[in-house]
Amino acid sequence: MVRDVLNHEFYERTKPRLHQRIGRELRLAGRVVDLGCGACELVRYLAQAYGQHVTGVDISSADFPKRPRASRNARIRCVRKDAAQLDFAAEESVDAVVVLWALHEMKHTRRILREAKRVLRPGGEILIVEFPRDSLAQRLWGEDYYGPEELGAMLDNAGYQETTVRLIERRQVIWARGFRPERLRKRGTA
Repeated sequence: MVRDVLNHEFYERTKPRLHQRIGRELRLAGRVVDLGCGACELVRYLAQAYGQHVTGVDISSADFPKRPRASRNARIRCVRKDAAQLDFAAEESVDAVVVLWALHEMKHTRRILREAKRVLRPGGEILIVEFPRDSLAQRLWGEDYYGPEELGAMLDNAGYQETTVRLIERRQVIWARGFRPERLRKRGTA
């Protein structure tokens, strides 16, 4: 019982700060995809706080909204889909992709990172927020998380540029970013 309360408190105290930090990071992105969105809480926050068009994607969440949110808010769309197949989004049609506390639970992470890069516009950002290996979260929930170096290497191997990986929230959360490469300009064009 005490452990369950501690788990809930840790998660609930950290979540609002991370939503705000993610919002500030992605504030200029007009179109955002949230992979592993669960109940679409971050989706709703970004649409309401920043006026973004946000699509939440989740394959199996029990908390996934029962009825489409698009009917109530044209900026919100929740799609039950595998993150490795984002066929609802055209190539280079998204400004940012965010994955909050979900990448460690997804199968085929290499394919997911490549698919996210496909839908990102040139210069678009991927932001992955995860608990790190050997963190308090791992001790509380017993899940297998990535280490910071491992997550950075995954982004590099998927072809993202300018990748950065930092530990935040008293070193209990990974904040990993990367950008889809800009197109090379042809010689003689501005």
